[in-house]
Amino acid sequence: YGHSNQLRQARAMGDYLIVGVHTDEEIAKHKGPPVFTQEERYKMVQAIKWVDEIAPGAPYVTTLETLDKYSCDFCVHGDDITLTIDGKDTYEEVKTAGRYRECKRTQGVSTTDLVGRMLLMTKAHHSNIDEDLDYRKHTDNFGKGPKGHSPWTGVSQFLQTSQKIIQFASGKEPQPGDTIIYVAGAFDLFHVGHVDFLEKVHQLAEKPYIIAGLHFDQEVNRYKGKNYPIMNIHERTLSVLACRYVSEVVIGAPYAVTADLLDHFRVTLVCHGMTEVVPDKDGSDPYEEPKQRGIFQLVDSGSNLTTDLIVQRIIKNRLEFEARNQKKEAKELAVLEAMRRLEQEKH
Repeated sequence: YGHSNQLRQARAMGDYLIVGVHTDEEIAKHKGPPVFTQEERYKMVQAIKWVDEIAPGAPYVTTLETLDKYSCDFCVHGDDITLTIDGKDTYEEVKTAGRYRECKRTQGVSTTDLVGRMLLMTKAHHSNIDEDLDYRKHTDNFGKGPKGHSPWTGVSQFLQTSQKIIQFASGKEPQPGDTIIYVAGAFDLFHVGHVDFLEKVHQLAEKPYIIAGLHFDQEVNRYKGKNYPIMNIHERTLSVLACRYVSEVVIGAPYAVTADLLDHFRVTLVCHGMTEVVPDKDGSDPYEEPKQRGIFQLVDSGSNLTTDLIVQRIIKNRLEFEARNQKKEAKELAVLEAMRRLEQEKH
């Protein structure tokens, strides 16, 4: 949702947004191993509602040639810094030409931070428990390089505001003739498996209005165990709202799909993917009511990607990821140091 927020801001600066997505090879060279494959990333970026088009295989260093190739007036990047493998600013050329704009980085989240949470696999990260010192100790190592601390890397808590939700929400009410479809789940680490599922659900009706019910953290933890969810309810809300197939989100939806809920939203269809449905606390089927009404449908997304699998990918690459984050930190600190020296020389 940090990336989505950047794309939302970029889209507001112009009329048409093209997003360049790097290949796996290019990312491995400059940053370390990517979590998702390029095909997965192309699909995920395309599913974000502020994106008009993607440019697959975009070069890591944005040049004027690339901007001209796609008839772009300017390019946008966050106010953090991106460096090539040899520590150069990747946006130097477009900045000099005056074809660069900046948007605000989303406070409280980064890929580094999420990877850190996955590597920890403790239960403490989505509650504000200070007592878990082992967790604290590890988060401290995680965003740190050899010395000092870069302001762009490291773990911080995301703080939700109503303003952020409003910026992400579509604000569209269901219209007469819309098919109101309800889906529910954790939607943790919103990924291409979720996108495939929501796209399939979206294709079930001519005028679909999809409402996604998100379960509270404690509820997700009850049926997923371990330290799930990786992202808290607020982060999951923004991630799902950024998807072009979703019209509305119920924040903290009840685990059992009740008659009240179905009547309140005038739901025509309830869908679930091919993943296992864990019984409710009392052992009952959470989909009993929609099944009795004959409005329940299983939808095969055709994707086998799950949040669990992503975590497994991360853990498998653990050492590479830790090295990647420390290298990134060291590069950023070197740039900060250089910037400081320049400032001092001016005075």
